[in-house]
Amino acid sequence: MWAFRNNSLERRLNLGLTISLLLLVGALWLTGSRFLQTMTEDFVASRLKHDAEALLGSLVISPRHVRVRQGRINQIYIQPFSGHYYLIQLADGRQSTSRSLWDFHLEFPQLEVGRSRKLRMEGPNGQQLLIWLGGFRKQDKVLTIAVAEDVAPIATMRERFQINFGLLSLGGLLLLLLLQRWVVRRSFQRLEPLRAEIQGLAESGGQQINEDVPSEIGPLVEELNHLLKLLTQRNERARNALGNLAHALKGPLNLLGRYFDRLPEDERKGEGEMAAIQAERIRLLIERELKRARMAGKGTPSQRFDPQRDLQDLVAVVRQVHQERSLEVDLQVDPALSLLGDREDMFELIGNLLDNAFKWAATRLRVRIVGGDPVTILVEDDGKGLSDQDLQRLTERGSRLDESVEGHGLGLSIALDIAKLYGGGIRFDRSTELGGLCVEVRLGNS
Repeated sequence: MWAFRNNSLERRLNLGLTISLLLLVGALWLTGSRFLQTMTEDFVASRLKHDAEALLGSLVISPRHVRVRQGRINQIYIQPFSGHYYLIQLADGRQSTSRSLWDFHLEFPQLEVGRSRKLRMEGPNGQQLLIWLGGFRKQDKVLTIAVAEDVAPIATMRERFQINFGLLSLGGLLLLLLLQRWVVRRSFQRLEPLRAEIQGLAESGGQQINEDVPSEIGPLVEELNHLLKLLTQRNERARNALGNLAHALKGPLNLLGRYFDRLPEDERKGEGEMAAIQAERIRLLIERELKRARMAGKGTPSQRFDPQRDLQDLVAVVRQVHQERSLEVDLQVDPALSLLGDREDMFELIGNLLDNAFKWAATRLRVRIVGGDPVTILVEDDGKGLSDQDLQRLTERGSRLDESVEGHGLGLSIALDIAKLYGGGIRFDRSTELGGLCVEVRLGNS
């Protein structure tokens, strides 16, 4: 089910982890080899230093000779080509060498008193010598002691250890890769219930996805739940709109039918005018409810409204609708505000407010969007505005806007429904600066 694909996350994770493990094991092998080499050389050098100090203690310097008391040194320095050698050289050129060197000659620099260093040099029979040099003073004579050891056997053992360590690391790497693949596959299997739950949403009619998921995909599930909630609200709003439409059409249609059934032929002219008024009312109601239904089912649910960009486009659309009116539009958007609600909802909300303002403005109107909690949208115009009585009727709790004030009903009613959907509301007042109507919308959940 989670088989490798070209765009498979499992494949990418396995590949990335495999490369990481290869680099880690390679780095461990190289670092371990270097550390082992340094450690063995330091160990040998420390031992050679102790031998040099022992040689210094057993050294006898006379005016003619420089010698080491043989009974006080390790017998391995006597056996020819044993791999352990020493050479003592005074500043005046006199030397004392171990019998193990036989006739092989070592050359090394003279050191000052208290100085020391390590050298690598080829010795008798191609031996790989590690030499420790130290500068000393004895009986007012400055001398340099060189103690050497053949490290080829140690190097052979070290190489054998490196090979064994490499084989062990390779086996461990293969085991880790198998374990890694099992862990990754098991981790991805935790997504299987989520996939099945999403697949079964359409069949079960569920409205929420279980958020008990790995933290890495928690934000994704939360966004999906947000979208599902939004779609559910839209569907509910569309169903309510259709119900309202049917209910609102019943009375006017019955009245229109009674008028035509009851009146004589010669009196139908006057009643025909009444019927035309009712028909116009039906048309407005149909326009309102169908517009709301389209709003619920159209557009991308996850697309958000960007006031910095979309507000300009919205004003351009409304200008095209009211081409006969040349109005000055002042747009003020909070720079800190980025995304605001669902794009279709905000288009419908602000679009209806703009449409109403274009109808009644004299020369100019203003749109302000202020960020915060809640977000505030202000639409003002310089028209005649409304009387105090009309403003009170618009703000009365439970009053239907489409029955309140002539010409202000349809768009403001839709705007109020959308504001309530976002946990907010609408307040109507007189604009203190422009003098016309000021519509203030607060969105509590944007």
